Amino acid sequence: MSIEALTQTLRITQKRPAADDIEFFELRRDDGADLPPFTAGAHITLRVPNGELRKYSLCNDPEERDRYCIAVKRDAIGRGGSVNLIDQAKEGDEIAVSEPRNDFELVSAQQYLFIAGGIGITPILSMIRHIRASGQGKFKLFYLSRSAETTAFLDELKAPEFRGMVTVHHDQGEIENALDLWPVLEKPGMAHLYCCGPRGLMQAVRDMTGHWSSARVHFEDFTPPGAMTKPDDVAFNVHLAKSGETYEVPVGKTILEVLREHGHEVASSCESGTCGSCRTKLVAGEVDHRDLALADYEKADNIMVCVSRGLTDITLDL
Repeated sequence: MSIEALTQTLRITQKRPAADDIEFFELRRDDGADLPPFTAGAHITLRVPNGELRKYSLCNDPEERDRYCIAVKRDAIGRGGSVNLIDQAKEGDEIAVSEPRNDFELVSAQQYLFIAGGIGITPILSMIRHIRASGQGKFKLFYLSRSAETTAFLDELKAPEFRGMVTVHHDQGEIENALDLWPVLEKPGMAHLYCCGPRGLMQAVRDMTGHWSSARVHFEDFTPPGAMTKPDDVAFNVHLAKSGETYEVPVGKTILEVLREHGHEVASSCESGTCGSCRTKLVAGEVDHRDLALADYEKADNIMVCVSRGLTDITLDL
């Protein structure tokens, strides 16, 4: 996974619960000076106490130059980074942090539609704060979570100033209680759609927006490449049409990783199949598409090499 260089050491100046199993962190410089600027939707990489590197979206207003704010969900079945950060990091601790990077950039538009699931509210909250502060466009937010107790920033988003703009839906963990998003997505209109949350939610939104312009549908996903592995994955060969080289892509490695190992530079950014940077021309072969960037009509001759795999040997226009 692509990780930004940790170029600064910041102090944890606030740590407090934001909801059940979600912790809010505020990071500042000791001298109170401005931090490197960020734009709405950006994230930072930080080194958690056990030494692992993790990406977290910034949730504060980009106009706030003196602090970075993140909210972290304690994922007991994840890779351990969030648990270690929440359990071990304390107010007053120093932490190594990268400069902000944005793979989920908020474009200039008149209308926005936001769909957030759980902790996916964090980059979208930064966008909403920016829109309100700048007067840039109008928005509607659909915020989906299990319950009120597990919903970060609930009091803020239920405030009177958000009436008519924010819909909060709790499904109590029951699929039959899920919010039907089809009436929201059936007619594309002119809005730009931004979605962040569990991959199942994002896939459902992707499926329901196949008739939208792909340029107006945006996703953010920090799912690590290893988490995309399926039990029935098998090795396959990738042939490069221009160079004539052939490489095996084993189980547990991505096409992008194998290409890099052999000295091939391929554009990439999010490496979770959402930003579209690693789109590569597919010449031949069947693909298991695992991205959220390609529309159905684009899948016959394109592949996102950061997450998708060959169902057969494949040939790329490289």
